[in-house]
Amino acid sequence: MIIKNSDYAVSAVREDQCPKDNLPEIALAGRSNVGKSSLINTLLKRKNLARTSSQPGKTQTLNFYIVNEEFYLVDVPGYGYAKVSQKQREAFGEMIQDYLETRPNLKGLIILVDARHEPTKDDIAMYDYAQYLNLPILVVCTKMDKIKKS
Repeated sequence: MIIKNSDYAVSAVREDQCPKDNLPEIALAGRSNVGKSSLINTLLKRKNLARTSSQPGKTQTLNFYIVNEEFYLVDVPGYGYAKVSQKQREAFGEMIQDYLETRPNLKGLIILVDARHEPTKDDIAMYDYAQYLNLPILVVCTKMDKIKKS
């Protein structure tokens, strides 16, 4: 696919804040700091469209990026070791669960895993959950550039 244009559309924490135009959506999930925002920037050939940070847990909303006016890439908050309270972590979990279970426009889930480590329990749980929801899944390994060639 040739990316002709892409832009930030909206951030949401509830269903009523999500886009209403019925375009298909593909969500990106993974632990905090696995590279979801960096992958979005790479795929869309934009340096700073999705904000990246060296600190885990910066994405705290569902961030929608419209691509070619045809579909959305959705950056969801990371799971795992984000430095937030247990209460906020639970709220993130509920927001993600709500989105994955109720969004009719969601057509698939890209699960990012850090290639330097075995998949975490959370990675496996997300994969199993997506299977349970009958969502098409694509697993992408990130941080390959950090692995020594030897």
